[in-house]
Amino acid sequence: MDTSVQQSPGPPAPTGAGPSPAAYRNLVMATVGFALTFWAWNLIAPMSGDYKDRLGLSSFQQSFLVAVPVLVGSLGRIPVGALTDKYGAKLMFPLVSALTIVPVLLLIPAKNSYGAMLAVGFLLGLGGTTFAIGVPLVNAWFPPRKRGFALGVFGMGMGGVALSGYFTPRIAKHGDNLPFLVVAGALVVYALLAAVLVSDHPGRKVPTDTLAHRLGGAARLRVTWELSALYAIGFGGIVAFGVYLPTYLKTWYAMSPTEAGTKAAGFALVTVVFRPIGGWLSDRVHPALVTAGALLLAALMAVVQAFEPPLDPIGTIALLAMAAGLGTASGSVFALVSQVTPQPKVGSVTGIVGAMGGLGGFVPPLVMGAIYSAKDSYAIGFMLLSDLALAGCVYAYGRMRNIRGDG
Repeated sequence: MDTSVQQSPGPPAPTGAGPSPAAYRNLVMATVGFALTFWAWNLIAPMSGDYKDRLGLSSFQQSFLVAVPVLVGSLGRIPVGALTDKYGAKLMFPLVSALTIVPVLLLIPAKNSYGAMLAVGFLLGLGGTTFAIGVPLVNAWFPPRKRGFALGVFGMGMGGVALSGYFTPRIAKHGDNLPFLVVAGALVVYALLAAVLVSDHPGRKVPTDTLAHRLGGAARLRVTWELSALYAIGFGGIVAFGVYLPTYLKTWYAMSPTEAGTKAAGFALVTVVFRPIGGWLSDRVHPALVTAGALLLAALMAVVQAFEPPLDPIGTIALLAMAAGLGTASGSVFALVSQVTPQPKVGSVTGIVGAMGGLGGFVPPLVMGAIYSAKDSYAIGFMLLSDLALAGCVYAYGRMRNIRGDG
C-alpha cells in the first residue's frame, strides 16, 4: 500500500455549482446531534462537585469519574467511524443517539454509588462517538473549497459541553433528576428526526472489505498518526478543560458550582466559536499554518496561567485566549484531514484521529487532579500543556505545512 499522503485522493466534490440544500440540511442535523450527544457525554462533569461531597471522593477519584466517559467515548470513535464508512450516517446517527438515552437515564439510580457511577459513566461514553459519524457525512456533502468551513460548523456541536456546563447545574436546582430527564427527552426527539432527515450522499462509496482491514489501512497511513497527535493537543485540550475547568475554578478560585459551571461554559463557547474560524481560515491558508499559529497562542497563554494570576482580569483573558487557540486548532486539523484522506476511509481515519483527540482529553484531568493532590498547585499541569502545545506548533509548521491536499 502506498501511504504517501501527497498522493491520497480527496473526497469527490458533490455535483453542482455549490453545496445543495440537502448538504445544509445534513450539516444542521449532524451539528445538532453532535451537540446533544456531547451534552449527554458531559453530564457528569458539571455535577462532579456534588458527587464528590455526596460520596466522599478524593480529588483523584472525582477526576477519574469525570474522565471515564471521555476515555470510552474516545476509543469508541474508532469502531463507530469504521461502521459509519460501512453503513452510513443515516443509520448510525439515530441509532447511537437512541442508545445514549439508556446511560443518561441510568445516572438517576446510580447517583448514590461510586461503583455504579463509574459503570454508567462507561456506558455514557457512547455519546462521545458521534463525532466520527458526522465528519464523513459532512465531508461527503461539501466540495473541497467549502469543506473546511463546513467541518468547522459541524465542530460547533462540541458546544454541547458548554450547554451542559451552563444548563445542567441550573436545571438540577429544580430537581436532582431533571437534567437527565431533559437530555433523554431531547435525544428521543432527535433520534426520531434524524431517522427521517439525515441522508447519506448519493455518491457515497461503500467499502466492501472487513472492519479490521479498513481500520488497518487507516492505521498504516502516516498522516493518521500525525494528525492524531495534533488533534490530541487541540481537541484534547478543549475536552480536558471542558470536563475539569469547573473543578479547577471551584478549587483554586473558590467559586460556587453554578458560578464555576458558568465560567467553564464561557470557555467552551469560545472554543465553539473559533472552531469554524479555524476551518474558514484553512480554506484560505494551509491548515498546518493555521494549526501552528493557534497552538502557539495556546502555549503562551498556558504559561501565563501557570503563574496562577488573579482571575479578574488576567486569568480570564488567558483562559479565553487559550480557548480561542485550541478551538482554532481543532477546526484546522480536521480541515487537513478532509484534504488528504480518501473518501472511503474518512470515517476510519476520523475514528482514529478523534479517538486520539479524546484520549488527549482523558489524561489531563487525571494529571491535574494528581498534581493538585500532591503539590496543592496547578502550575505544573499548565506548564505541561504549554510544552505539548509548543511541540505541536513546531511539528505543524516544520512537517505538516509541506503536505499538499487535493485543493
